[in-house]
Amino acid sequence: MSARIASSEWRDTTLSDLCSFVTDGALPSESGAPIYVGLEHVESGAFRLNRSAAPADFKSNSYRFVCGDVLYGKLRPYLDKAVVAPSDGVCSTEILVLRPKPEIPVEFILAILHSSEFIAYAQSSADKQYPRTSWSWISQYSSRLPNDPNEQRKIAVVLGKVQAAVETEGELIRVTRELKQAALRQLFTRGLPSYAGAPEGRRGEPQKETEIGPVPESWNVVPLSYFGRIGNGSTPRRTDPSYWTGGTIPWLTSAKAYDRVVENAAEFVTPKAAVECHLPKVPRNSLIIAITGQGKTLGHVARVAIETCISQHLAYVTMERPDVVPDFVRQYLDTRYAHFRQVAMGGGSTKGALTCSFLKSYPVPLPKDEAEQREIAGLLQTIDAKLAHHEARQKLLRELFRTLLRDLLTARRRVPEELLSVC
Repeated sequence: MSARIASSEWRDTTLSDLCSFVTDGALPSESGAPIYVGLEHVESGAFRLNRSAAPADFKSNSYRFVCGDVLYGKLRPYLDKAVVAPSDGVCSTEILVLRPKPEIPVEFILAILHSSEFIAYAQSSADKQYPRTSWSWISQYSSRLPNDPNEQRKIAVVLGKVQAAVETEGELIRVTRELKQAALRQLFTRGLPSYAGAPEGRRGEPQKETEIGPVPESWNVVPLSYFGRIGNGSTPRRTDPSYWTGGTIPWLTSAKAYDRVVENAAEFVTPKAAVECHLPKVPRNSLIIAITGQGKTLGHVARVAIETCISQHLAYVTMERPDVVPDFVRQYLDTRYAHFRQVAMGGGSTKGALTCSFLKSYPVPLPKDEAEQREIAGLLQTIDAKLAHHEARQKLLRELFRTLLRDLLTARRRVPEELLSVC
């Protein structure tokens, strides 16, 4: 990056110096505006608005905005909602309409609103009973502004382009997930229209009705226990250093169920812990299932590529049949995520958890031919690899954006010339 900017090249400013608050009210159904924007339409951390609704569907008061205004969500400021309006329209009164001063680039204002310092400042005015900030509060937020309008433009261009790349990767992630869902529905109800080594008559075969819905005629439906042993793990006492210090045996928490394929562990236990705490050794190629949790973790499934121990928040399924492809079963269980959560949170199991007893009898469709299992698993893993690629790119771009946001808005660095040439 370029050298630090001299302090004389920047000046102190407040948000009210950069933009004004617009309070032109209207009823959405009578406004004649082309779009309505509610907080639910604004994505956290985004610069651009990707969703909206028809004004006729909303009857409460709203604010008018014009193309190029900033729409800032005042409710729960930690949600980090601030986007540029793509056209004229109306919005919820939970959104503040901010109009940039003529000489200030809109991306510069968005960068300030998305900075961690501003979010913390806005959040400090909210409380549990009234979790909102206000224009009177955020208008006084103090920041730094380059004296040179060209430097302002450079910062706006670079941050805007990096954020656009983040959002592009987000859209690719969304499309890839939709592609996978469509593939899952097709493959687990109809199978493959043709697959390598398929016996004659099983290419595009008819379906049959089963307890889990339609499946290809030659497939079976078997309980999860058909594949091997099912159990759950344990957590050695954290207060006993002899269980953890110098540990060499991998030990997984439920967060590892997000990995799809677990190739390493973040924590290790000692042989003493494995013996005294009766930790089950989960063999390589077993499946692990997150069986507790109030967040998004419960219901996620992964295959372990290492022998490991696991916490009590995970169940394991050992894959002991040589004619079964573990990743085929994992991919099917991925489709049951919503059902697992419904059962865990409802009356079908212990409150907030899945039980091993429930999992043992859980029905799974299974092609008789290992070749079909392998090809289906391979197709879905190809989509997973594409998804992982876009997720990794988005993560790197977000890290770059946060670094640039911190350095460029605090005058630590000038805009990198190499980024300007790309932008």
